[in-house]
Amino acid sequence: MTQPVNYHLGKFPPPELDWKSLIPHIGNANACLARYDGLLSAIPNASVLLSPLTTQEAVLSSKIEGTHVTMGEVLELEAGGEPEGITQPKRDDVEEIMNYRRAMRACVAELQQRPLSQQMLRQAHQLLMQGVRGKNKSPGKYRTKQNWIGPKGCTIEEAGFIPVPPEHLAAGMDAWEKFITKSTEPDLLVQLAIAHVEFEALHPFEDGNGRLGRMVIPLFLFQKKLLGSPDFYMSGYLEAHRESYQERLRAVSREDAWTEWCAFFLQGIAEQAIENEQKARAILALYDRMKIRVADLTHSQHAIRTVDFLFQNPIFASPHFTNNSNIPRPTAARILGLLRDEQLLHPLRKGKGGRRGIFAFRELLNIAEGGKIF
Repeated sequence: MTQPVNYHLGKFPPPELDWKSLIPHIGNANACLARYDGLLSAIPNASVLLSPLTTQEAVLSSKIEGTHVTMGEVLELEAGGEPEGITQPKRDDVEEIMNYRRAMRACVAELQQRPLSQQMLRQAHQLLMQGVRGKNKSPGKYRTKQNWIGPKGCTIEEAGFIPVPPEHLAAGMDAWEKFITKSTEPDLLVQLAIAHVEFEALHPFEDGNGRLGRMVIPLFLFQKKLLGSPDFYMSGYLEAHRESYQERLRAVSREDAWTEWCAFFLQGIAEQAIENEQKARAILALYDRMKIRVADLTHSQHAIRTVDFLFQNPIFASPHFTNNSNIPRPTAARILGLLRDEQLLHPLRKGKGGRRGIFAFRELLNIAEGGKIF
């Protein structure tokens, strides 16, 4: 039986890296990220237009931890719908994803006042664990017992990785915080790569470490001004390369493979930046088309407000639009009927009697999903 890999006690931060081998990865990753940031800066109200991508990131980040719910199911349940085949476990998964988004928003607001810190992550952890599985695992507090990572239900002897012992955890997190606040690292993306793998190796909480560690990525990029907004979605790459991701994490502790990990992470930043840019461009192009189309269709001064609502709420119940779009109710009802008749909206559930109709803005959802899902 393969022996578990133990945390690299006393070896963080790494004394040296093979910078020569990393230079091509560093140049490419920074260039791809800069192009994506350039596009972000040109998008009016990026938090609204890229809202579906934020939800998709929360879904994928939670999926790595074992959830089995889709973005469509999340948005439909939020809208008050009842997706086909929905189960209580899936409802619980939706709660985790909603918590992820709340925690992310709270951290972004905090970053306006103070830098990324342990305190901020502990507060985020509290939000992440609120009312979901793990709610009884000391939300917001570092663990006091040894944990391990491996197949569900495995013993410590069967684990793939054993994080830092609890008696060394506080010192480890202090060293981690000191490292992320340093301004003397040769490259910020390499600094982020090391910070991410170290957080996952420390595994400071009883639950939720993977989601928090991935949340650190856009928060760090935003704080260090590598991005003008924290709209960077890394979980797609990490989910697609899950086995390599986990093996690279173990290799850091097993054989000091810090350079190899950094190369893998930088490649991920580059690939994800390209994919994010493509999706963001497609969303921006769709937004521009919809502004014209909805204006021509409705002949209403509220056309732009309508489009903004659809991008922020790609699945919604009809009363939510009439009550919360800041459009007079009779006008909102007329616009909704026109959008439905023109098949710009797809009915997921028809309204009947006291039951609310649920609509989906399919074009936007398919861009976020990366294919024709709806």
